[in-house]
Amino acid sequence: MKRPNIILIMTDTQATNMVGCYSGKELNTNNIDTLAEQGVRFNSAYTCSPVCTPARAGLFTGIYSNQSGPWTNNIAPGKNISTMGRYFKDAGYDTCYIGKWHLDGHDYYGTGICPPEWHEDYWYDGANYLAELDDRQIALWRNGLNTIEDLEDNQIDETFTWAHRISDRAINYLDTKSSSDNDPFLMVLSYDEPHHPFTCPPEYLKKYQAYHYDLGEKAFDDLDNKPEHHRLWSQAMPAPVTEDGKYHHPLYFACNDFVDDEIGRVIQHLDQSEIENTWIVYTSDHGEMMGAHKLISKGAAMYDDITNIPLIIRPPKERTSKLAAQIDTPVSHIDILPTLMKLADIEQPDMLPGGDLLSVDTPDNSQRSVMVEFNRYEVEHDSFGGFIPIRCWISSQYKLVINLFTSDELYDRVNDMNEMHNLIDSPELVDIRDQMHDELMDYMDLIRDPFRTYQWSMRTWRKGAQPRWMGSFRPRPDDGYSPVVRDYDTGMPTEGVKIEDKKLKF
Repeated sequence: MKRPNIILIMTDTQATNMVGCYSGKELNTNNIDTLAEQGVRFNSAYTCSPVCTPARAGLFTGIYSNQSGPWTNNIAPGKNISTMGRYFKDAGYDTCYIGKWHLDGHDYYGTGICPPEWHEDYWYDGANYLAELDDRQIALWRNGLNTIEDLEDNQIDETFTWAHRISDRAINYLDTKSSSDNDPFLMVLSYDEPHHPFTCPPEYLKKYQAYHYDLGEKAFDDLDNKPEHHRLWSQAMPAPVTEDGKYHHPLYFACNDFVDDEIGRVIQHLDQSEIENTWIVYTSDHGEMMGAHKLISKGAAMYDDITNIPLIIRPPKERTSKLAAQIDTPVSHIDILPTLMKLADIEQPDMLPGGDLLSVDTPDNSQRSVMVEFNRYEVEHDSFGGFIPIRCWISSQYKLVINLFTSDELYDRVNDMNEMHNLIDSPELVDIRDQMHDELMDYMDLIRDPFRTYQWSMRTWRKGAQPRWMGSFRPRPDDGYSPVVRDYDTGMPTEGVKIEDKKLKF
């Protein structure tokens, strides 16, 4: 049987709170919502890290950024780290990446240079988009299109935007394909929208001039019994929330609407073509706090507003009825690459700790948990607080957050979905909290997290806590490409660590 085609679509700064089928709000994400109706919606999908580059590292390398290298924005993966494109290209796939990359360590825009594992004719990062604009247009895009008048006076329509040009290239690429092609394809579409500067045609902005997003009780969190850095963040960057708890940001909501339509253009073109046997995966890198818990943007916090990302998988038409409509089991960016590899019949190397998303909804995975990390926002500035190491462990009901330098958090995901009540000192949850803490420590050790230190285990709420040493040397697991790791003391090749041997999948 011919291996399937795969289309991976991602946005930037679009958590579940900005997608209608998740939030229940009228956000005009109709095309994404339709994908959910036709496929599988993951309700507890989590980013690897609530900041762009580390999240993308997890998504495109299949390992956490603390392992691959980009533990903060604008750091590139190590040269011995393989990406999704390499795995698929070497397996005979035609690999095409169109849009924002933010994984080459250069800057927000990229270098404009296509990595060898992707199709050079379609590579279109921020530097490529900038190359198509003159200086006046660049100034407009970054700082000059903030009102309806700005958009209309400068005659901005969809053709000006990065999103529209990404969709155009995707459609052009699909036009070169047909069901009779012998080689399957992997096409990644990476939209910058609805990320700042929120560029879209004026008709979208007009729809949201009077729109106010109701945050509910999250707007009134006094941050008492929350980590100190949340309060410092809130003071440094006041959230524009009305007295009745509503967030007003027409540009963001307009751009969110617009990028959904651009995604729709590509999906409709695919569905009207003769290309069959194609899986579509949609996700985002992280979210935006939008004033919830008195915070804006993203950074050193683990609230669902920025960590709970949308994740939808639409199978080929003949497979639609055979899959569950919704899955509540916790999953992660880390699971996406292994899932795509399984669909493509590519062997998963030991280096990748994730699992198959389409197999998680089983009794065997009822205790499945996932990790989210944060280390620092960006190496080039400290506007988000500098180095604030965090590790978060998410189970089906609870979320444990270890803020290494400040105080910790525990939330009941079922009975306190808005994460208002920090239960870290709750006597009724001591056993659950401590068990989650042990699991997190085990996982950090197992994946060889380089930021692990005995202080993670020495928490004030952990009665009788003993300092946990980081452990002895263990070789890097095999990634299918790199030379075998040699033992420092002997100089001889090591045997490596097998995922199944260490029960790495939680």
